[in-house]
Amino acid sequence: MSSLTVPAAPREQVAAGVETVRVETIRVGPGRAVTGPPPCPPGMRRHLPYTLPGLCFALLFTCLSFTPSLLPRSGLVQGLVCGINAAIGYGLGVFAAAAWRAVADRHARTPRSTSWALLAVATAVALPVAIVLGRYWQDRIRDLMGMAQDPTLSALLVLPVAAVLPFVALVAAARGLRWLYRHLDRRLRRWIGPRAADVLTGAVIVIGTVLVVNGVVVDGAVRLADHVFSLQNENTEPGVRAPDSALRSGAPGSLISWDSLGRYGRSYVAGGPSATQIAAVSGGTAQTPVRTYAGLDSAPDVEVRARLAVDDLERAGGFSRSVLVVATTTGSGWIDPASPDALEYLTGGDAATVTMQYSYLPSWLSYLVDQDRARDAGRELFDAVYARWSDLPADARPRLFISGESLGSFGAEAAFSGEFDLRNRTSGALLAGPPNFNVLYRSFVDDRDPGSTEVSPIFRDGRTVRFSTDPDVPVPPAGEPWSGSRVLYMQHPSDPVVWWNTDLILARPDWLEEPRGRDVVSAVRWIPFVTFWQVTFDLPFALDVPAGHGHSYSREYVDGWMTVLQLDGSDTARSERLRDVIGPPD
Repeated sequence: MSSLTVPAAPREQVAAGVETVRVETIRVGPGRAVTGPPPCPPGMRRHLPYTLPGLCFALLFTCLSFTPSLLPRSGLVQGLVCGINAAIGYGLGVFAAAAWRAVADRHARTPRSTSWALLAVATAVALPVAIVLGRYWQDRIRDLMGMAQDPTLSALLVLPVAAVLPFVALVAAARGLRWLYRHLDRRLRRWIGPRAADVLTGAVIVIGTVLVVNGVVVDGAVRLADHVFSLQNENTEPGVRAPDSALRSGAPGSLISWDSLGRYGRSYVAGGPSATQIAAVSGGTAQTPVRTYAGLDSAPDVEVRARLAVDDLERAGGFSRSVLVVATTTGSGWIDPASPDALEYLTGGDAATVTMQYSYLPSWLSYLVDQDRARDAGRELFDAVYARWSDLPADARPRLFISGESLGSFGAEAAFSGEFDLRNRTSGALLAGPPNFNVLYRSFVDDRDPGSTEVSPIFRDGRTVRFSTDPDVPVPPAGEPWSGSRVLYMQHPSDPVVWWNTDLILARPDWLEEPRGRDVVSAVRWIPFVTFWQVTFDLPFALDVPAGHGHSYSREYVDGWMTVLQLDGSDTARSERLRDVIGPPD
C-alpha cells in the first residue's frame, strides 16, 4: 500500500474566505478507490472570483435596495444604490462565513453544485420580483408628488451599473486592502510574535486608510472641486446686469466691487422686485429694498468679509429700514430668491438684507464638507451686524431677523446658544430645510414635548420655536399663544437634507418608527446600511421635485415670513397671488 500526502491550503487563504479544500493523506491500495472530498464543480465555478456566502448576502442587499426611500430614483441612481449595498452585503457574507468557520473550527470547503444551483434559482426569482416591486414603489412616490413616471427603459440600466461600477470596484478595493494586510503581516512576523503582528498590522491598515481617505482623497477632492467651481463663480448668469441703485452692493458708490461678488452674488443684488413691482402687488406705495452682499473675492478672510458687508449695509441705509435680515447662504453663495423677494413684497420694500459667500462648492457638496466655513460665516456676519445694531438708539433700531436654508440655516444658528438667546437678540428667524446636524435644531427636536413626533415636533408648547411640515396646515400647536420673537423651522417629511445622518447606518431613527409624513409612502422602512445609502443618494436630487416636497420651499416663504413678521394673513386672495409671484407652481 502506498500513500500520497497533499498539503492543506495555507491559513492565509482560509482567513481570506477563498474557497479551498483541505485534503488529508489519502491511502491507495490495490483495487481501492481514492477517498476524499468531492472534486471542484466543473465549468466556470472553478474560476468564479466571488464566494458563495458573499454572493448570497449580496443578492439579499441588492433586493432590499429596491425598497423606497424619501424621493423617487431613476434607473441609474437605483443601480448605484444597488451596487454599493451589494458590495456591503458581499463583505458581510464573507465575514459571517469566516466567523462561523472560526467558531466551528472548520476549514473552507468547495460548495457543492446544488448550492450554486440554488443561488442561481434564488437570483432568477428574487431579482425580478424586487425590480417589479421597486418600480411600483417609485411610481407611488411620483404620484404622491405629482411627478411624471420614469421611462421603463430606465430600469434596464439598474443591473449593469450595479454590477460593473460600484460592486466590482468596491470589492476589488477591499481585496487590495486584504493583500496589503497579508503582505505587511508576513513581514512583521519576522521581527515580532504572530499575535502582536496581527494587532499592529490591523492598526496600521485602519489608521492608514482613515488618514488616506480624510487627508488625501477627501481633501484632494475638495480642493479640486473648489478649484473647478471657482471657475464657475467667475461667470455671470445670462441677463444679469450691474445695478444702478446705490441701495445695492456692486453699484456705483458701493464699497464692494461688482466683479468680486461671484456668480450668485451678482444675481442676488441685481434681482428682486422693484418699488413699482412691489406697489403693484401690495396696492400701496413702496420703497426699493436694500440688498448687500460680500463675495469670497471681496475680502481675504471671513471676519474682514463680514465687516465689509456690514459697512456696505450701513452705507446703503440698511439700518434705517424697519426690517433687517441677516441671511446665511449655501456654500456656493446661493440664496433662494423666494425668501428675500417674499420679505420685500410683504414689507412694502421697507427691508434690508445682508449676506455673504463662504465657499465655491454647490449646495449638496458644501452640505457634506463645508460645515466649519458655514458656521464661521454665520457667526461672524451676525456678530458684526449685531454690534453695529446695538450702537443705535433703542427707538431707532430696525427689527432684526435671521434666515437661512439648508446649510444656511446651520450657519444662521451658529451665533446663538439656545432658545432664549434667539428670543432676546432677534425679533425672529425663518429657517428652511435644516440639516439633521444643526446644533440648535437637534436640541429642540430631541427635547420635544411628549407625544409630539420627530416629523412634526412641538417644543415647549411652541412658545418661541415652532415647526411647519405642511404648507396647507396652520403651524402647530394651534391655539397656543406665540408672543415675542418667533422662530419657525420649515421642514418636509420627504426632505433628505433634514433626515440624512450617519446614524442611519446602524440605528433606526424616530421618524421611521412613527407614522410616515404626508409625502412619504408607507412602505419606507429602516434597513441597516441600505437606508443610509438610499437617503444619501436622495440628497443630490432634493431640489428636483415639485414645490412643497423634498428640499423645495419656494412657495412657502410667503406664509413663512407672514408668520415670523406677525402680519395679518386674512387677505387670502392677496397671499395666493403673492405665492404665484414668488414661487410659481411647477
